[in-house]
Amino acid sequence: MQDAAQGGVLASLFPLLILFAIFYFLVIRPQQKQAKQHKEMIASLKKGDKIVTTGGLIAEVVKPEEDFIKVKLNDDCIVKLVPDYVARKFEDEA
Repeated sequence: MQDAAQGGVLASLFPLLILFAIFYFLVIRPQQKQAKQHKEMIASLKKGDKIVTTGGLIAEVVKPEEDFIKVKLNDDCIVKLVPDYVARKFEDEA
């Protein structure tokens, strides 16, 4: 009688395990991969790189530092930017 009860519990948990596996491979794993790529891109920024912020501003890196990045918006305006708000590197079409 006890074996039948254990088999029923395992049979009822199996669909949940399958759902979790699908969720992991379709949602969690790609997000972790994207976060790792973003972190590597932030670490590789150097003076002169052009970036696009999450707000849509195109800026030039002046000095990457540990807690923030100094960027130049134009010839007169240099601001500090938190690395989390760098969306991507800007690639010129020309």
